[in-house]
Amino acid sequence: MATYTLSNVSALNFPLLVSVPHSGREYPDELLDNLNVPATHLLRLEDRYADRLAASAISTGFPSIVARKPRAWVDLNRSRSEIDPDMVDGMDPAHIPQISKKVRGGLGILPRRLHGVGNLWREKWQHQHVIDRIELDHEPYHVMVEQLLDRIRARYGCALLLDLHSMPSVFDEDGKQIDFVIGDRFGRSCESRYAELAAVHYRMHGYHVQTNHPYSGGYILERHGKPARNIHAFQLEVNRSLYLDQNMREPLAATRSISELIGNCCIMLAEQMSGSHLLEAAE
Repeated sequence: MATYTLSNVSALNFPLLVSVPHSGREYPDELLDNLNVPATHLLRLEDRYADRLAASAISTGFPSIVARKPRAWVDLNRSRSEIDPDMVDGMDPAHIPQISKKVRGGLGILPRRLHGVGNLWREKWQHQHVIDRIELDHEPYHVMVEQLLDRIRARYGCALLLDLHSMPSVFDEDGKQIDFVIGDRFGRSCESRYAELAAVHYRMHGYHVQTNHPYSGGYILERHGKPARNIHAFQLEVNRSLYLDQNMREPLAATRSISELIGNCCIMLAEQMSGSHLLEAAE
């Protein structure tokens, strides 16, 4: 079972790469066989159909990498050190130098539990099995992202990673629902102008946008965003209520318009990066 799907990576016609790490829906049998809860609970871990939000950008020709295996199998937005020793047979907790808050909450590189549901797995995973998942599925995804960003930078002098996610309904301090959250690790993973341009794009279309609150980005941005090398990365969180049904299970017709909105944002950012907007202004 393949780890990811690539699109438009031969020509690299744009300086922007779209990554969709949490929409994978190909569940390995060994995962389902070890479930301690109904399989439907695993949908809460998915960025449900976030890959369809990338469809417009992909059809336009933007290079993309989309995970095929689910977050329940391996979380591509966690570092390989974020292993919960309580779910691994034969692993000494002393081998984990510092257990993060997310890992303690059950959401490490291999999710262990969900709030209101409890432990996901009947039996602990074998240590070697965990290592194999990381080496065969987690690391190859990141190596491919690195290679693609390096190729884009070599061609255009700069590169931008748009890391596409979806989020449950969240609200600002005034109780207003947030439609999009743009995270750049508070400017550490991306020049602020790219995140600001994206925010303006969505606001101009009437959407409520926040930057870095409540999501500032995770391991993917930490690993791949290198502004000093002119490789930038930001995370885009899309409120699931914009494109999924009331049960947050199936896509609505609105999925297409949200996808086109994201695709147009990619075009705008690519023009800014390539300088074509300056050429057009001079004509």
